[in-house]
Amino acid sequence: MFRPVRTLVLMAVIFLVGLFYERHQHQERCAAAGGTVQDGLCRGETE
Repeated sequence: MFRPVRTLVLMAVIFLVGLFYERHQHQERCAAAGGTVQDGLCRGETE
């Protein structure tokens, strides 16, 4: 019984780590383009 619960918890943790990693990458790409992230969108970037 513990093994399926452990697997689901592990999958949830990995999913959340992926979300935070992608957000961080998005912020870095936006900063490299000269913008800032507001409400999840890159604003003020220059291409």
